[in-house]
Amino acid sequence: MKKFLYTLLMATAVFSLAACQQQEKPKKAKYVFYFITDGTGVNTILGQEMMQYELENGPGKWGRVPLCVTQFPVISVASTYSHSHGVTDSASSGTALACGVKTSNGMIGEGPDSSAVYSIATWAHELGIPTAVGTSVCINHATPASFYAHADSRKQYYKIGSQLAEAGFDFYGGSDINKACDSTLTCYQIAENGGYTIARGVLGYDSLKSKADKMLLLQRQEESDVDAFSLPYYLDAKPGQMTVIDILRAQIDFLYNYKGGKDKGFFIMNEIGAKVDFGCHSNDAAAAFREVAVLDSCIRVAYDFYLQHPDETLILLTADHETGGLVLAKRNSYVHNLQILQYQTASKDEVTRHFQALRAQTGNKVTWEQVQAVLKQDFSFWDKVDLSEDEEKDLKELYKKSFVGKMPNEKNLYSSSEPMAAEAVRIIDAKAHVSWSTGGHSAGLVPCYVCGVGAEQFMGHNDNAEIPIKIARIAGYK
Repeated sequence: MKKFLYTLLMATAVFSLAACQQQEKPKKAKYVFYFITDGTGVNTILGQEMMQYELENGPGKWGRVPLCVTQFPVISVASTYSHSHGVTDSASSGTALACGVKTSNGMIGEGPDSSAVYSIATWAHELGIPTAVGTSVCINHATPASFYAHADSRKQYYKIGSQLAEAGFDFYGGSDINKACDSTLTCYQIAENGGYTIARGVLGYDSLKSKADKMLLLQRQEESDVDAFSLPYYLDAKPGQMTVIDILRAQIDFLYNYKGGKDKGFFIMNEIGAKVDFGCHSNDAAAAFREVAVLDSCIRVAYDFYLQHPDETLILLTADHETGGLVLAKRNSYVHNLQILQYQTASKDEVTRHFQALRAQTGNKVTWEQVQAVLKQDFSFWDKVDLSEDEEKDLKELYKKSFVGKMPNEKNLYSSSEPMAAEAVRIIDAKAHVSWSTGGHSAGLVPCYVCGVGAEQFMGHNDNAEIPIKIARIAGYK
């Protein structure tokens, strides 16, 4: 009897252990959302949250209104240095985030020895998993390019754009293809020859999605004629223009409903915060913070999907680097006035266009009163934003140098600004108690927000090249 009971107990124990091991078997991420927000440091995210708190509670009230992404269960950081520099550029950091390899600044999808390296999107695609790459700038810009192309210089736009079809992913989306016509055969023709349907705008996507085997979604031609390099800033966008949220929704719809993602799962990469970087290069706090709000709207779209598939979905947002050396403080001051940024209703680039339009209309004989009208319209100067005597005096002196005399524009990595537009942004940033230490990148840590299957594997300090390796492990990619 004792022998029988012992045998029964052992059998029960073995069965219980097997059941426990079965339960502890790690879940696999069937649906992967890999989000990158370019040029975004911890302060860039916090600045939007604190500004929103002031907008809701009034000036002199300090706190934060949490974004959806900052409420994710895992919040950690990542370092961004490259193989060649302590401060990375978007090409080397994009390659690290895409391929898990540290490389030299300027290189796309190549190791420091110029050998081709392949991205997590390629790993997923080769397993037959529906795959998409998107961005709020041109699709052959450094970060999205790192997921499908190989080039020893990020400036080789035509070479990069021509490799889009060769990689063969199911969906690409962005503002357009930069420098697509440097050869007899354009990048558009190469894509079409590779089986891609080119859709322009949301209506174009809706009319073509059911007929397309592979999709390349770009903004409408009339928008590209104005700026093919990127989608408009949130501050400048007009009704009907395509947004990065539209691109993300199309990625999900196309992969899930038309490419078998419901059964196979999918891999989606989207550089949802590319324009944050543009705003930070321009040292334009209002534009950058509003782009953070846009990227969080994208996160909410993905989170809604997660709520429907909580045991099968992984969402991760990180940044390729910090831009601008943003400091949420003014020298020797312990208060903020971030709510004043609400009165800036156009990006520095758009304000520049307003002044350039004035120059064209008047034959470059712009009056001080006309300059004032633009500053009132775009910044509420002399209306809701008071100027000191010194500030107004400085603006008048700048008017004489810039509009009466000749003064060169101020340049940053992506744009050239009218001196008056640049000075107006400096004034309102100073009133908000926001300061910048550079117009370029910094080596500052960037955030890493994670939700869903395997999120705990990103706790602590990550190196950017570790992130795609961890995602691949969680999703079962080889």
